[in-house]
Amino acid sequence: MAMLKPELFILPLLLACMYIPATAQQYTKEVEDKIKQVENNLASWAELEGQPPVKWTLQERMRHYKTPGISIAVIRDYQIEWARGYGWADVEEKRPVTPQTLFQAASISKSLNGMAILKLAEQQRLDLDEDINTYLKSWHPSADSGRITMRNLLSHTAGLTVHGFRGYTSTDTLPAVVQILSGRKPANSPEVKPAFAPGKRMQYSGGGTTVSQLMLTEITGEKYDAFLQREVLDPLGMTGSFYTQPAPADKKAWLATAYKPNGKPVPGKYHTYPEMAAAGLWTTPTDLSKYIIETQLSYAGKSSKVLSPAMTKTRLTPYIDKSAALGVFILKEKQHSYFSHNGGNEGFRSTYYGSLDDGFGFVIMVNSDNFDVAWEVIRSIGRTYGWSDFYQPRKMKPIQVPADTLQQYTGTYKLGNTTLVTTLVNGQLHISIDGGEPVAMYFTSHHEFFVLDFSFVLRFEKGGNGFDIVGGNDRFKKQ
Repeated sequence: MAMLKPELFILPLLLACMYIPATAQQYTKEVEDKIKQVENNLASWAELEGQPPVKWTLQERMRHYKTPGISIAVIRDYQIEWARGYGWADVEEKRPVTPQTLFQAASISKSLNGMAILKLAEQQRLDLDEDINTYLKSWHPSADSGRITMRNLLSHTAGLTVHGFRGYTSTDTLPAVVQILSGRKPANSPEVKPAFAPGKRMQYSGGGTTVSQLMLTEITGEKYDAFLQREVLDPLGMTGSFYTQPAPADKKAWLATAYKPNGKPVPGKYHTYPEMAAAGLWTTPTDLSKYIIETQLSYAGKSSKVLSPAMTKTRLTPYIDKSAALGVFILKEKQHSYFSHNGGNEGFRSTYYGSLDDGFGFVIMVNSDNFDVAWEVIRSIGRTYGWSDFYQPRKMKPIQVPADTLQQYTGTYKLGNTTLVTTLVNGQLHISIDGGEPVAMYFTSHHEFFVLDFSFVLRFEKGGNGFDIVGGNDRFKKQ
């Protein structure tokens, strides 16, 4: 990864100067106190035995991770308790993140797409268990795909390929949906085709979701974005959100600019995603919170703005896989069960969690490819609100490693385009990734170590140039 240009060092200063926008909505003292606690109690995945838990501020961690902007909303008792933006929607324009700033939701788009498809099912325009070829006209999966149903598509159990999409720049020619599915130019993704028989297991497929986009338009005869706006977004009150690609000109002043992990903007500010069902939603944490709350109320039998309670329960019921439901994932933790989805487009990352009972949850969106600060915010939310499922630090007991052993571990390690550099500072080994800020390494044995930033344990193994750094199937070779 290229080193930062001098002007990009302005980013941390700008973050410090514009930490909370002057236009931030003020809440009751109780809620403001909660916000301050969240802002000042960011936490690591690990706690060091014999030491107090680490506490970071949101400001210093945004600077650490070179995250230009972040937007957060917290839901409590089926209501949005607070929503606030931090940092910059666009660094060069000095345009701050506010609760109204729109981010690309990426794969979270699939959750709202699921609602739209089930709306068709509730209108009896679609049978979830019918062969999709019954409804498709302009494109069909290859003959050896087997019998695929809409329930398969929404739960990623159709056996189809193409995990995700990289989007298109402002100068690219946008492909039609049929070209995307066929893998024909100007599409920049391969053909969506069978990898294994449908119903056998779950394999995440944005390609399968794009098939559902084509089906919706061919069943209704309408444009996808128009149908979603009228039938899903507007009834939910998500009036600032839209699926239209490219983004309408009158919305551009509200759009966050996408940034790479090194703080550089994505050329053209952001990519365009004609794969709207899989990745095309522009939205805010506030609007997504409205979706979460309606889902919670409908699941409890108390609302039906888009779907009936019975259909909502269908949407939230895993199919074949223990977690994958219809456009959402169901996660059973120690205290509660949740419906959730993550999202990642070029220069954007996001996540949401909604409890299936008690009406609480949160949404976090950043305009960066680095989402690490958000996981730390999630732990802070868990700490602040006593939601223990989101703050379960792992107790770690570091040991002392001889200085001569540590010295052998210093050096540069590479895997693909990623470079790790280990240095010895005041008797403690530190590691940096792609020129980032060095962080302390803690050893659990003479060859295994962890850092507070990342929730996994790595190890040193003998290699061609002394030692390599190994994690799972990844081996970073010493140079």
